[in-house]
Amino acid sequence: MKQVLHPLEYKYDALEPVIDAKTMEIHHSKHHSTYVDRLNEALAKHPELKMELDEMISNLNKVPEDIRIAVKNNGGGHLNHSLYWEIITPDKKKREFKGEVADAIVKEFGSFEKFKELMIDSGMKRFGSGWAWLVLNKGKLEICSTANQDSPLSEGKKPLLCIDVWEHAYYLKFMNKRMDYLKEIWNVINWKKVDELFL
Repeated sequence: MKQVLHPLEYKYDALEPVIDAKTMEIHHSKHHSTYVDRLNEALAKHPELKMELDEMISNLNKVPEDIRIAVKNNGGGHLNHSLYWEIITPDKKKREFKGEVADAIVKEFGSFEKFKELMIDSGMKRFGSGWAWLVLNKGKLEICSTANQDSPLSEGKKPLLCIDVWEHAYYLKFMNKRMDYLKEIWNVINWKKVDELFL
């Protein structure tokens, strides 16, 4: 099933000053686009494969072996980025930390500040490229991280919130200061979307 790079629901400069326009443009139109192109190249080798992408990533052992790594890397990159674009927003109303997921986070982690601290720590401890995640694991909220474009779906977990810690996500503005990026990203998190995913 051919995959498509969807346009963002906001302009590349909409998240400034947290994420600059040039980073957003390169990240979406170059990095994400390349994952989609390479994924489609792999899938074209097996037109009989009719699974949805999230099903493939959740069941990689069902993907033909000759394209499994390509699907894992590029399919994961496509899914991860597609979620990331929805998890960040210029809409201030959507950025309010509220809803059932907010209540569940406070209950599970003690406070919003403690939760942020743990998420930032997860992102900082990810060596090299990867992601920090808030997921549902068998109905329980959990913070984790994955390498490269690996997805929690492959571990049977439901992604709710993701923070891209690949250098291309922040380097033009924050240079090598990943911590600064991880602190700033909370100013554009779309809690309305996170709550929808939680529900």
